[in-house]
Amino acid sequence: MNEERLVSAEQSVEDQAIDAALRPKQLDDFIGQERVREQLSLVLHSALRRGRTPDHVLLSGGPGLGKTTLAMIIAAELGRPLRITSGPAIERAGDLAAVLSTLSEGEVLFLDEIHRMARPAEEMLYLAMEDFRVDVVVGKGPGATAIPLDIAPFTLVGATTRAGMLPGPLRDRFGFVAHMDFYEPGELEVIVRRSAGLLGVRIDDEAAAEVAFRSRGTPRIANRLLRRVRDYAEVRADGLVTRELARAALNLYEVDEQGLDRLDRAVLRALLTKFGGGPVGLSTLAVSVGEEPETVEVVAEPFLVRQGLLARTARGRIATPAAWEHLGLTPPPSAGPPMGTGAAPVSTLFDVGGEGD
Repeated sequence: MNEERLVSAEQSVEDQAIDAALRPKQLDDFIGQERVREQLSLVLHSALRRGRTPDHVLLSGGPGLGKTTLAMIIAAELGRPLRITSGPAIERAGDLAAVLSTLSEGEVLFLDEIHRMARPAEEMLYLAMEDFRVDVVVGKGPGATAIPLDIAPFTLVGATTRAGMLPGPLRDRFGFVAHMDFYEPGELEVIVRRSAGLLGVRIDDEAAAEVAFRSRGTPRIANRLLRRVRDYAEVRADGLVTRELARAALNLYEVDEQGLDRLDRAVLRALLTKFGGGPVGLSTLAVSVGEEPETVEVVAEPFLVRQGLLARTARGRIATPAAWEHLGLTPPPSAGPPMGTGAAPVSTLFDVGGEGD
Protein backbone atom coordinates (compact mmCIF):
# COMPACT_ATOMS: atom_id res chain seq x y z
CA MET A 1 0.00 0.00 0.00
CA ASN A 2 1.26 3.47 -0.85
CA GLU A 3 -0.69 5.18 1.91
CA GLU A 4 0.60 5.10 5.47
CA ARG A 5 -1.70 3.14 7.76
CA LEU A 6 -2.52 4.88 11.01
CA VAL A 7 -2.89 1.52 12.75
CA SER A 8 0.37 0.03 11.45
CA ALA A 9 2.68 -1.13 14.23
CA GLU A 10 5.75 -0.38 12.10
CA GLN A 11 7.72 2.68 13.14
CA SER A 12 7.33 5.72 10.91
CA VAL A 13 9.72 8.67 10.60
CA GLU A 14 7.42 10.75 12.81
CA ASP A 15 7.30 7.98 15.40
CA GLN A 16 11.10 7.91 15.75
CA ALA A 17 11.26 11.45 17.10
CA ILE A 18 8.17 11.16 19.31
CA ASP A 19 9.01 7.71 20.71
CA ALA A 20 12.34 8.98 22.03
CA ALA A 21 10.53 11.53 24.18
CA LEU A 22 7.86 9.10 25.38
CA ARG A 23 10.03 6.09 26.25
CA PRO A 24 10.26 5.25 29.98
CA LYS A 25 13.81 5.38 31.27
CA GLN A 26 13.58 2.90 34.17
CA LEU A 27 12.13 -0.58 34.58
CA ASP A 28 9.73 0.63 37.28
CA ASP A 29 8.25 3.14 34.83
CA PHE A 30 7.65 0.54 32.11
CA ILE A 31 3.92 -0.13 31.81
CA GLY A 32 2.58 -3.60 31.01
CA GLN A 33 4.44 -6.87 30.40
CA GLU A 34 4.39 -7.43 34.16
CA ARG A 35 5.85 -10.93 34.16
CA VAL A 36 8.63 -10.03 31.71
CA ARG A 37 9.43 -6.93 33.73
CA GLU A 38 9.65 -8.83 37.00
CA GLN A 39 11.78 -11.62 35.56
CA LEU A 40 14.11 -9.17 33.87
CA SER A 41 14.48 -7.20 37.09
CA LEU A 42 15.72 -10.33 38.87
CA VAL A 43 18.21 -11.08 36.09
CA LEU A 44 19.67 -7.57 36.11
CA HIS A 45 19.84 -7.00 39.84
CA SER A 46 21.32 -10.44 40.47
CA ALA A 47 24.09 -9.70 37.97
CA LEU A 48 24.75 -6.32 39.59
CA ARG A 49 25.12 -7.91 43.02
CA ARG A 50 27.59 -10.47 41.68
CA GLY A 51 29.50 -7.87 39.74
CA ARG A 52 29.06 -9.85 36.51
CA THR A 53 27.60 -9.10 33.12
CA PRO A 54 24.01 -10.39 32.91
CA ASP A 55 22.98 -13.25 30.67
CA HIS A 56 22.22 -12.41 27.07
CA VAL A 57 18.58 -11.41 26.58
CA LEU A 58 16.24 -12.30 23.71
CA LEU A 59 13.02 -10.33 23.32
CA SER A 60 10.40 -11.55 20.86
CA GLY A 61 7.03 -10.14 19.89
CA GLY A 62 5.28 -7.96 17.36
CA PRO A 63 6.48 -4.49 16.37
CA GLY A 64 5.61 -1.60 18.62
CA LEU A 65 5.41 -3.58 21.88
CA GLY A 66 8.50 -2.07 23.54
CA LYS A 67 11.48 -4.28 22.68
CA THR A 68 13.76 -1.33 21.88
CA THR A 69 12.56 0.49 24.98
CA LEU A 70 13.42 -2.50 27.16
CA ALA A 71 16.90 -2.70 25.61
CA MET A 72 17.49 0.94 26.51
CA ILE A 73 16.18 0.33 30.02
CA ILE A 74 18.52 -2.67 30.46
CA ALA A 75 21.53 -0.49 29.67
CA ALA A 76 20.25 2.25 31.99
CA GLU A 77 19.62 -0.18 34.86
CA LEU A 78 23.13 -1.58 34.47
CA GLY A 79 24.66 1.87 34.16
CA ARG A 80 26.37 0.84 30.93
CA PRO A 81 26.50 2.34 27.43
CA LEU A 82 24.23 0.99 24.72
CA ARG A 83 25.29 0.14 21.17
CA ILE A 84 22.44 -0.23 18.66
CA THR A 85 22.54 -2.08 15.35
CA SER A 86 20.30 -4.42 13.39
CA GLY A 87 20.41 -7.77 11.66
CA PRO A 88 20.09 -6.39 8.10
CA ALA A 89 23.07 -4.08 8.77
CA ILE A 90 25.29 -7.09 9.56
CA GLU A 91 25.89 -8.35 6.02
CA ARG A 92 29.25 -10.05 6.60
CA ALA A 93 31.13 -11.61 9.50
CA GLY A 94 33.60 -8.73 9.29
CA ASP A 95 30.80 -6.24 10.03
CA LEU A 96 30.01 -8.04 13.26
CA ALA A 97 33.69 -8.39 14.20
CA ALA A 98 34.11 -4.64 13.78
CA VAL A 99 31.24 -3.99 16.18
CA LEU A 100 32.24 -6.58 18.78
CA SER A 101 35.93 -5.61 18.86
CA THR A 102 35.09 -2.02 19.84
CA LEU A 103 32.73 -2.85 22.71
CA SER A 104 33.80 -1.72 26.17
CA GLU A 105 33.52 -4.04 29.17
CA GLY A 106 29.90 -4.52 30.25
CA GLU A 107 28.50 -2.63 27.27
CA VAL A 108 25.02 -3.59 26.07
CA LEU A 109 24.71 -4.46 22.38
CA PHE A 110 21.17 -4.23 21.02
CA LEU A 111 20.72 -6.25 17.84
CA ASP A 112 17.29 -5.57 16.36
CA GLU A 113 15.68 -8.00 13.91
CA ILE A 114 18.38 -10.50 14.83
CA HIS A 115 16.75 -13.21 12.69
CA ARG A 116 17.75 -11.27 9.54
CA MET A 117 21.48 -11.41 10.25
CA ALA A 118 23.75 -13.03 7.64
CA ARG A 119 24.63 -16.67 8.34
CA PRO A 120 28.45 -16.19 8.52
CA ALA A 121 27.97 -13.40 11.07
CA GLU A 122 25.52 -15.58 12.99
CA GLU A 123 28.12 -18.34 13.33
CA MET A 124 30.67 -15.82 14.58
CA LEU A 125 28.15 -14.58 17.14
CA TYR A 126 27.90 -18.07 18.66
CA LEU A 127 31.52 -17.95 19.81
CA ALA A 128 31.32 -14.33 20.89
CA MET A 129 28.31 -14.96 23.12
CA GLU A 130 29.82 -18.02 24.80
CA ASP A 131 33.55 -17.31 25.07
CA PHE A 132 33.78 -13.57 24.36
CA ARG A 133 36.07 -14.29 21.46
CA VAL A 134 35.92 -13.98 17.70
CA ASP A 135 38.08 -15.65 15.08
CA VAL A 136 39.23 -13.17 12.47
CA VAL A 137 40.17 -14.85 9.19
CA VAL A 138 43.25 -13.38 7.50
CA GLY A 139 43.98 -14.25 3.89
CA LYS A 140 42.06 -16.33 1.38
CA GLY A 141 42.01 -19.88 0.14
CA PRO A 142 44.30 -22.59 1.55
CA GLY A 143 46.57 -19.99 3.11
CA ALA A 144 43.83 -18.36 5.18
CA THR A 145 44.52 -18.21 8.92
CA ALA A 146 42.04 -17.72 11.76
CA ILE A 147 43.38 -15.40 14.44
CA PRO A 148 41.52 -15.54 17.79
CA LEU A 149 40.65 -12.10 19.13
CA ASP A 150 39.41 -11.64 22.69
CA ILE A 151 36.58 -9.17 23.18
CA ALA A 152 35.33 -7.49 26.34
CA PRO A 153 32.50 -9.22 28.20
CA PHE A 154 29.22 -7.73 26.98
CA THR A 155 25.48 -8.30 27.17
CA LEU A 156 23.64 -8.96 23.93
CA VAL A 157 19.99 -7.96 23.74
CA GLY A 158 18.45 -9.50 20.65
CA ALA A 159 15.02 -8.52 19.38
CA THR A 160 12.93 -10.36 16.83
CA THR A 161 9.42 -10.20 15.47
CA ARG A 162 9.75 -13.76 14.12
CA ALA A 163 11.21 -15.98 16.81
CA GLY A 164 10.50 -19.11 14.75
CA MET A 165 13.11 -18.02 12.21
CA LEU A 166 15.91 -18.04 14.78
CA PRO A 167 18.18 -21.12 14.52
CA GLY A 168 18.11 -23.33 17.61
CA PRO A 169 21.85 -22.91 18.36
CA LEU A 170 21.47 -19.13 18.47
CA ARG A 171 18.31 -19.19 20.57
CA ASP A 172 19.92 -21.58 23.07
CA ARG A 173 22.75 -19.14 23.76
CA PHE A 174 20.42 -16.60 25.33
CA GLY A 175 20.20 -16.99 29.08
CA PHE A 176 16.90 -15.11 29.30
CA VAL A 177 14.19 -15.37 26.66
CA ALA A 178 11.00 -13.33 26.93
CA HIS A 179 7.95 -13.09 24.69
CA MET A 180 6.12 -9.77 24.75
CA ASP A 181 2.34 -10.05 24.48
CA PHE A 182 -0.16 -7.55 23.17
CA TYR A 183 -1.36 -5.10 25.82
CA GLU A 184 -4.71 -5.05 27.54
CA PRO A 185 -6.90 -1.95 27.05
CA GLY A 186 -6.41 -0.99 30.70
CA GLU A 187 -2.63 -0.98 30.30
CA LEU A 188 -2.86 1.04 27.11
CA GLU A 189 -5.12 3.54 28.86
CA VAL A 190 -2.37 4.18 31.42
CA ILE A 191 0.13 4.61 28.58
CA VAL A 192 -2.17 7.06 26.78
CA ARG A 193 -2.60 9.17 29.91
CA ARG A 194 1.16 9.17 30.55
CA SER A 195 1.94 10.13 26.95
CA ALA A 196 -0.72 12.84 27.04
CA GLY A 197 0.97 14.35 30.08
CA LEU A 198 4.37 14.34 28.37
CA LEU A 199 2.95 15.84 25.18
CA GLY A 200 0.85 18.42 27.00
CA VAL A 201 -2.45 17.00 25.75
CA ARG A 202 -5.55 17.60 27.86
CA ILE A 203 -7.55 14.38 27.81
CA ASP A 204 -10.19 12.95 30.14
CA ASP A 205 -10.27 9.34 31.33
CA GLU A 206 -13.10 8.27 29.03
CA ALA A 207 -11.29 9.62 25.98
CA ALA A 208 -8.07 7.86 27.03
CA ALA A 209 -10.02 4.61 27.31
CA GLU A 210 -11.52 5.16 23.83
CA VAL A 211 -8.09 5.68 22.26
CA ALA A 212 -6.68 2.68 24.12
CA PHE A 213 -9.48 0.36 23.02
CA ARG A 214 -8.88 1.17 19.33
CA SER A 215 -5.09 0.74 19.53
CA ARG A 216 -4.90 -2.96 18.61
CA GLY A 217 -3.03 -3.85 21.81
CA THR A 218 0.06 -1.88 20.74
CA PRO A 219 1.56 1.14 22.57
CA ARG A 220 3.07 2.61 19.40
CA ILE A 221 -0.36 2.71 17.75
CA ALA A 222 -1.90 4.17 20.92
CA ASN A 223 0.60 7.05 20.90
CA ARG A 224 0.03 7.66 17.19
CA LEU A 225 -3.76 7.75 17.62
CA LEU A 226 -3.33 10.11 20.56
CA ARG A 227 -1.41 12.55 18.36
CA ARG A 228 -4.09 12.49 15.67
CA VAL A 229 -6.82 13.01 18.26
CA ARG A 230 -4.81 15.90 19.70
CA ASP A 231 -4.60 17.51 16.25
CA TYR A 232 -8.37 17.19 15.82
CA ALA A 233 -9.02 18.70 19.26
CA GLU A 234 -6.76 21.66 18.61
CA VAL A 235 -8.29 22.47 15.21
CA ARG A 236 -11.96 21.55 15.67
CA ALA A 237 -12.38 22.25 19.42
CA ASP A 238 -10.72 23.96 22.37
CA GLY A 239 -7.94 21.38 22.78
CA LEU A 240 -9.64 19.25 25.43
CA VAL A 241 -10.03 15.64 24.29
CA THR A 242 -13.34 14.13 25.39
CA ARG A 243 -14.78 10.73 24.46
CA GLU A 244 -17.13 12.25 21.90
CA LEU A 245 -14.30 14.20 20.33
CA ALA A 246 -11.98 11.17 20.31
CA ARG A 247 -14.67 9.10 18.58
CA ALA A 248 -15.23 11.83 15.99
CA ALA A 249 -11.50 12.12 15.31
CA LEU A 250 -10.89 8.39 14.99
CA ASN A 251 -13.96 7.99 12.79
CA LEU A 252 -12.55 10.71 10.55
CA TYR A 253 -9.32 8.72 10.28
CA GLU A 254 -11.38 5.57 9.57
CA VAL A 255 -10.34 3.68 12.69
CA ASP A 256 -13.42 1.95 14.07
CA GLU A 257 -14.29 0.80 17.58
CA GLN A 258 -12.29 -2.44 17.25
CA GLY A 259 -9.25 -0.77 15.70
CA LEU A 260 -10.02 -1.84 12.12
CA ASP A 261 -9.09 0.59 9.37
CA ARG A 262 -10.13 0.96 5.74
CA LEU A 263 -8.12 -2.01 4.46
CA ASP A 264 -9.31 -4.33 7.23
CA ARG A 265 -12.96 -3.49 6.60
CA ALA A 266 -12.51 -3.72 2.83
CA VAL A 267 -11.18 -7.27 3.18
CA LEU A 268 -14.03 -8.27 5.48
CA ARG A 269 -16.71 -6.61 3.34
CA ALA A 270 -15.43 -8.28 0.18
CA LEU A 271 -15.32 -11.65 1.91
CA LEU A 272 -18.87 -11.24 3.20
CA THR A 273 -20.67 -9.49 0.34
CA LYS A 274 -18.88 -10.90 -2.69
CA PHE A 275 -18.11 -14.42 -1.51
CA GLY A 276 -20.82 -15.11 1.04
CA GLY A 277 -18.35 -15.42 3.89
CA GLY A 278 -16.03 -17.84 2.06
CA PRO A 279 -14.13 -19.96 1.75
CA VAL A 280 -12.20 -17.95 -0.84
CA GLY A 281 -8.57 -18.05 -1.90
CA LEU A 282 -6.08 -15.36 -0.91
CA SER A 283 -5.35 -14.23 -4.47
CA THR A 284 -9.03 -13.90 -5.33
CA LEU A 285 -9.73 -11.97 -2.14
CA ALA A 286 -6.79 -9.62 -2.78
CA VAL A 287 -7.92 -8.86 -6.33
CA SER A 288 -11.41 -8.05 -5.09
CA VAL A 289 -10.04 -5.28 -2.84
CA GLY A 290 -7.46 -4.04 -5.34
CA GLU A 291 -4.41 -5.06 -3.29
CA GLU A 292 -1.50 -7.44 -3.67
CA PRO A 293 -1.94 -10.86 -2.01
CA GLU A 294 1.09 -10.16 0.20
CA THR A 295 -0.49 -6.93 1.45
CA VAL A 296 -3.68 -8.72 2.47
CA GLU A 297 -1.83 -11.65 4.03
CA VAL A 298 0.83 -9.69 5.92
CA VAL A 299 -0.86 -6.37 6.66
CA ALA A 300 -4.56 -7.09 7.20
CA GLU A 301 -5.05 -10.75 8.03
CA PRO A 302 -3.00 -11.13 11.25
CA PHE A 303 -5.15 -8.67 13.18
CA LEU A 304 -8.41 -9.96 11.68
CA VAL A 305 -7.48 -13.50 12.73
CA ARG A 306 -6.43 -12.34 16.20
CA GLN A 307 -9.76 -10.56 16.62
CA GLY A 308 -11.65 -13.71 15.62
CA LEU A 309 -13.15 -12.07 12.53
CA LEU A 310 -11.47 -14.26 9.93
CA ALA A 311 -10.14 -17.82 9.83
CA ARG A 312 -7.55 -19.37 7.53
CA THR A 313 -8.34 -22.86 6.31
CA ALA A 314 -6.92 -25.18 3.68
CA ARG A 315 -9.87 -24.28 1.41
CA GLY A 316 -9.38 -20.55 1.80
CA ARG A 317 -10.40 -17.64 4.01
CA ILE A 318 -13.63 -17.91 6.00
CA ALA A 319 -15.47 -15.16 7.85
CA THR A 320 -16.64 -15.88 11.38
CA PRO A 321 -20.05 -14.88 12.78
CA ALA A 322 -18.30 -12.00 14.57
CA ALA A 323 -17.34 -10.53 11.19
CA TRP A 324 -20.97 -10.42 10.05
CA GLU A 325 -21.96 -8.83 13.33
CA HIS A 326 -19.16 -6.26 13.21
CA LEU A 327 -20.23 -4.97 9.79
CA GLY A 328 -23.91 -5.14 10.71
CA LEU A 329 -24.73 -7.73 8.04
CA THR A 330 -26.96 -10.80 8.24
CA PRO A 331 -25.23 -14.03 7.22
CA PRO A 332 -27.03 -16.03 4.50
CA PRO A 333 -28.28 -19.55 5.37
CA SER A 334 -25.48 -20.98 3.24
CA ALA A 335 -22.90 -19.42 5.56
CA GLY A 336 -23.61 -22.16 8.06
CA PRO A 337 -23.42 -22.10 11.86
CA PRO A 338 -20.44 -20.82 13.83
CA MET A 339 -17.36 -22.99 13.76
CA GLY A 340 -16.88 -25.14 16.80
CA THR A 341 -20.59 -25.80 17.42
CA GLY A 342 -20.39 -29.30 16.05
CA ALA A 343 -22.93 -28.62 13.27
CA ALA A 344 -20.26 -28.59 10.54
CA PRO A 345 -17.58 -31.29 10.46
CA VAL A 346 -14.05 -29.99 10.87
CA SER A 347 -12.97 -32.14 7.92
CA THR A 348 -15.32 -30.16 5.70
CA LEU A 349 -13.87 -26.82 6.77
CA PHE A 350 -10.28 -27.95 6.25
CA ASP A 351 -10.80 -30.03 3.13
CA VAL A 352 -7.69 -29.97 0.95
CA GLY A 353 -7.84 -29.00 -2.69
CA GLY A 354 -8.92 -25.34 -2.77
CA GLU A 355 -6.92 -22.17 -3.10
CA GLY A 356 -5.98 -21.61 0.53
CA ASP A 357 -2.82 -20.31 2.18
